Amino acid sequence: MSDLSVYLVLDAGMCGARGLAETARAAVAGGATAVQLRLKDAPTEAVIEAGRAVRAALAGSGALFVVNDDVAAAAALGADGVHVGQGDMPPAEARAAIGPGRLLGLSVETEAQAAAADPAVVDHVGAGPVFATGTKADHAPPVGMDGLAGMVRAARVPSVAIGGLSAASAGDAVRAGAAGVAVVSAICAAADPEAAAREIARAVREARA
Repeated sequence: MSDLSVYLVLDAGMCGARGLAETARAAVAGGATAVQLRLKDAPTEAVIEAGRAVRAALAGSGALFVVNDDVAAAAALGADGVHVGQGDMPPAEARAAIGPGRLLGLSVETEAQAAAADPAVVDHVGAGPVFATGTKADHAPPVGMDGLAGMVRAARVPSVAIGGLSAASAGDAVRAGAAGVAVVSAICAAADPEAAAREIARAVREARA
């Protein structure tokens, strides 16, 4: 199974002057195992341009490189996977577009959505939001750790917890059954992304011990 322990979702606004690629490089140096490029509403050409820099920053690290929603950009970049939301391209269409060799992640917000994720199509789900988060204005109501545990039980594929998570809550998410934790602001907005990623990775390891 792919290592989704510490899953960074890049946010251009939060990365600021440091930029997407440098934030990704630092996070992976600290222990991030997967990096998703999420540029909502950006044209494919812009996603490809940003993705080239991020992919170069990850070269030789072993970290997974995932593109949010844009299957054309993912193919052009040779990405390891694609992630889609409930309102994006249907998972079956995304799978047909990317083929069998790339990872496909799907956002789920309820136990019913988690249970509906087809293991023949989807490799893992992003389950949440666990807590309220400012990185997605229209997010569903937070489900808390109990809600996360319910989605983990309902899903037939590994679950990555997402939504307002940090080093302080990463361990609880893993103990609730998550295969990993996805974070945005906890790394992108950190003064030291490498140190932030290291703290999250440590919390995940300790929860698994």
